Amino acid sequence: MRKDTYKFLDLNLIEPNKEQPRTHFEEEKIQELAESIQKNGLLQPIVVRPIGFRKYQIVVGERRYRACKLSGIKEIPVIIQKLNDQETANAALVENIQRENLSAIEEALAYQQILDAQNITQSELAQQMGKKQSTIANKLRLLQLPITVQEAVKERKITERHARALLKLSNTAEQNNMLRSIEANNLTVEETEKRIKAMLEPKAPKPKKGKTKAFSRNVKIVLNTFKQAIDMAEKTVGSDINSEQTETDDEVILTIHIKK
Repeated sequence: MRKDTYKFLDLNLIEPNKEQPRTHFEEEKIQELAESIQKNGLLQPIVVRPIGFRKYQIVVGERRYRACKLSGIKEIPVIIQKLNDQETANAALVENIQRENLSAIEEALAYQQILDAQNITQSELAQQMGKKQSTIANKLRLLQLPITVQEAVKERKITERHARALLKLSNTAEQNNMLRSIEANNLTVEETEKRIKAMLEPKAPKPKKGKTKAFSRNVKIVLNTFKQAIDMAEKTVGSDINSEQTETDDEVILTIHIKK
């Protein structure tokens, strides 16, 4: 059984974990936490592991560590656990997921790091995390999006569902254009999906305009002569006279209908 050690450590002996799954920290919230720590102290110790002579690496609690540095505290309470790289990565990921602190992109990056480091399948990772394989796969698909979209998810400018909708678009330019539209117009997920659906629907081909020869001067004279003759006959005789004009590539066809 692993034996954990509780003690106070000099803050200078502790360093962040470069493989920490959480990459985006809200400075305003860290400032608020720092002010609380100044008044009340750090109520919950962070978890660290030894990584050399009198040096320790954060396993869980980097946000609290940052707030402590900001507040000017010299020593903080820690729980020391002897963990290997795999156990450290899993512990940091699970802690952040359970607290719902990670963005979907940070979670996906953490999954990818574990897959690469441990050389395991998505199915095995899903078992470790207590999640469905489809959940892991859907998160990892988000890493196919352009960095601009990934950063927008990290910074909570768009939701994971917005990002999933963008995966339906075929290229980076379309995805970035739609991202700008989402942000500029504050589009909901449903509105985003409708716009993307409209973009993906095949457009009906425009009817081809037939090329017709322009009338020559002589043809125009003939047609005008006939029109005048028909108008005059209708006025003189009073009969209903209708005419139809059609054309082909080579000729103009004039048909006259006279009621008996």
